[in-house]
Amino acid sequence: MTALSHDDCPIARTARLIGDTWTLLIIRDLMERCRRFGELQTSLGAISPKTLSQRLKMLEGADVVAREAHAEIPPRVEYRLTEKGRALGGIIEAMREYGERYGP
Repeated sequence: MTALSHDDCPIARTARLIGDTWTLLIIRDLMERCRRFGELQTSLGAISPKTLSQRLKMLEGADVVAREAHAEIPPRVEYRLTEKGRALGGIIEAMREYGERYGP
């Protein structure tokens, strides 16, 4: 195997995108269905609104998550995975299986 720079290595690129706990858990939750900000915050528990907002913006910028604002009163915003985001399902499922098999 030849050495690759971090920019050329597909594993490094993917790890940069989803390599923190909150990001992985946001993707996990959105695998089930689209969700509102408050639903994600409740599901994730200890995440701060600022951190959740930053992660969602980063995922939206990477075309992993789509944000849909509905013209209602009060305003309603939902987040869903894009095709690119849904493609992470195998990774998320593999992590779930690993955690069930080898976790504490």
